[in-house]
Amino acid sequence: MAEHPQRKTLHRLSRIEGQVRGIARMIEDDRYCIEILHQLQAVKSALAKAESEILKNHAAHCVAEAIATGDTEDQQAKFGELVDLFERVRK
Repeated sequence: MAEHPQRKTLHRLSRIEGQVRGIARMIEDDRYCIEILHQLQAVKSALAKAESEILKNHAAHCVAEAIATGDTEDQQAKFGELVDLFERVRK
C-alpha cells in the first residue's frame, strides 16, 4: 500500500530537521565552509521536494474538489491562491 502523501511529507520534513541540526553542529565544530554549503544546498533541495509534494497534493485534492463541486467562487479562490503563490516566488 502506498504511503499517505501527508505522512510522506512529514517524514521528509523530519529528515530535513535532522539535516539542519547537523549543519548547526558543523558550524559549531568549525567545519570547512564548502562542506557546510553542500549540506545547505541539500536542505534547499529537500525543501523544494517537500514544497512540490504539497503543491501536487493541493492540486490533486483542494483544486480538484473545487472543480468537481462546480462552485465557481471556490474555483476562483483556489486558482487565485496559486497565482499569488507563484507571484511571491518570482519576487
